[in-house]
Amino acid sequence: MKAVFQFGVVAIAVLSLLKALPAQNNAEASSLTLRQAVQIAMEKNPLRKAAIADTKATSADVREARSFLMPHLRFSETATRGNDPVYVFGSRLRQQRFTAADFALNQLNTPRPIGNFATRFGGTWNLFDSFASWHGINRAKQMNEAAALQLDRTNQEIVFRVVSAYYQVLLAIKQLDVAEHSMKTAQAITGRNQDRFDSGLVVESDLLSAKVRLASRQQELIQARNNVELARAQLNAAMGVPVESSFQFGEELAEHAFPAPVLLEVEKQAVTIRPDLRRIASEEAAQHQSVAIAKSSFGPRVNAVAGWEMDNPTFVAGGGGNNWVGAIEVQFDIFQGGAKRAGLSRQRAIEEKVIAMKQAATDGIRLEVRRAYYDLDASRQQVEVARSVIAQAKESLRITQDRYDSGLTTIADLLGAEEATRRSQTDYWEAVYRFHTSYASLELASGTLNSQSPVVTP
Repeated sequence: MKAVFQFGVVAIAVLSLLKALPAQNNAEASSLTLRQAVQIAMEKNPLRKAAIADTKATSADVREARSFLMPHLRFSETATRGNDPVYVFGSRLRQQRFTAADFALNQLNTPRPIGNFATRFGGTWNLFDSFASWHGINRAKQMNEAAALQLDRTNQEIVFRVVSAYYQVLLAIKQLDVAEHSMKTAQAITGRNQDRFDSGLVVESDLLSAKVRLASRQQELIQARNNVELARAQLNAAMGVPVESSFQFGEELAEHAFPAPVLLEVEKQAVTIRPDLRRIASEEAAQHQSVAIAKSSFGPRVNAVAGWEMDNPTFVAGGGGNNWVGAIEVQFDIFQGGAKRAGLSRQRAIEEKVIAMKQAATDGIRLEVRRAYYDLDASRQQVEVARSVIAQAKESLRITQDRYDSGLTTIADLLGAEEATRRSQTDYWEAVYRFHTSYASLELASGTLNSQSPVVTP
């Protein structure tokens, strides 16, 4: 019986393991591409959510501005009771229950307390306000457009952060590979020097120098491993997912050919389509409407007012009276101590500031495009130089190793050749990383970076 029980437990465990294997294999097979990382960021990044919230708020502002063109209606229900002579006299009139007996002096001077339930419907309609409401609607629309353009720019900035962080992970992985390879090379050099020292072919200083270099490579390997984990956390933060999330990467850092940009064309494109520059233009238009609103405050205003009231001695309708009133009101401010002129001057000053900021932003964008263009050009040339140096450094290390084994050179020369080999590989991968990120930076500066850009889907 005990054996049967044990067999059942083992069978259940095996079945559970078999069920878990496909899921584990699927998890291992799943990989994160750059395009997928960008798509995740578009869904989860909190900065994008905040920008979307801004667009919703400005859309609500448009609806609020339009409401000023519509009539405003209100309802109220008021219950009162008292013996104030004026209140009693007026309430009986509104209730249409006034009689000749109510003219008695004792009834006028010391009336008995009565109750009144007043049901009121009222409304106001701004018929004309010197077009201030229309200017307010136009201003709200311009600010809504500015918020939408800011969302576009936020999307571009998020894509750039994800691209930079993703390639930073790929660079960190390559740097870890270089560190591991350098570690093996340093171990091999130290091992050969140990054998040569034991055979009396080299002095102890050569062995100590090799051990010092090995310790240095061990420290670099430790740092490279930590850099990979930090780069992963930075990518997770850019995507808007928990920093402890773990992904497999379906791409490796490698050279890609991107379309060659033309500086003048990119610069012209940037000042035309950059969302943040267009946002400033929308804010300028909105501020122009603010100036128009300040001017409208000097003009007349025409309002229509209407009300209907029902008064009853009890809460239940009946036994009372009702009345209505309507009016047309014309308002014109004659003197307010200069407040309106000061407000108009303030709005004009803000408009001048926005115009100046737009010019400054345009100049800054032109400079940003040129900086990104020259960085891209430099990184492209650096990749070509670094690529050619790798093979030369490897061959130099091989020759120096043979000469050292033959006693024709010193340990310092050998370690220098080993360092040059490691440095050449590190410089190459850093140049490839800078080439990709500088291309993304140029697209960001020109306002064309998106999830379909060549740097995202190479």
